[in-house]
Amino acid sequence: MTTNTSGLTQLGGDVRGFDSPEQAVLERVPNPHADTLYLARFTAPEFTSLCPVTAQPDFAHLVIDYAPGDWLVESKSLKMYLTSFRNHGAFHEDCTVAIGKRLADLLAPKWLRIGGYWYPRGGIPIDVFWQTGTAPEGLWLPDQGVPTYRGRG
Repeated sequence: MTTNTSGLTQLGGDVRGFDSPEQAVLERVPNPHADTLYLARFTAPEFTSLCPVTAQPDFAHLVIDYAPGDWLVESKSLKMYLTSFRNHGAFHEDCTVAIGKRLADLLAPKWLRIGGYWYPRGGIPIDVFWQTGTAPEGLWLPDQGVPTYRGRG
């Protein structure tokens, strides 16, 4: 796993993707405002993975919020990492929590949360939420902006 800007392997390069989340390379860069409390948000409205039982595709709208410490996630590597789930079989809960934990391990943020808003499977939508702990005092936490599933009504 690359951990500094001089060793970035994906930014500005031709990256074809990864066969699995375990093979995907997540990279980080130094935070130029590490002394400032702020929130960074990544939204992936077209996240896909596979059901581990039926191999049918599952779709989610992911929202990742974090208060950076010394590191920022390099966004192209994040996109490639999320894309690596397209052929990965795992339940909604596993995908959502694994992404949050991997980012927390890489970045050591002041705080991180992930919301996985999954589209219905078998008629039931599953929403999964995980965070590293209590948000720091004074951190502005906007609503994640994703309404719960309402079907056609």
